[in-house]
Amino acid sequence: MPKNKTHSGAKKRFRVTGSGKIMRERANHVHKFHEKSPQHARRLANDVQVSKADEKKIKKLLGR
Repeated sequence: MPKNKTHSGAKKRFRVTGSGKIMRERANHVHKFHEKSPQHARRLANDVQVSKADEKKIKKLLGR
């Protein structure tokens, strides 16, 4: 049997914590910060947990 491969797009976008939660970055925290207030940019900086509805799908892509 060949080994299963991790989805390379998913491994760049999600990370798994030690307790098994799947975290993602917030949208709009990449560029154009001169158009966003510093308060908005700071709020977007924190990672958030993936929704329960998507968790099973993402775990499969990550090979877990």
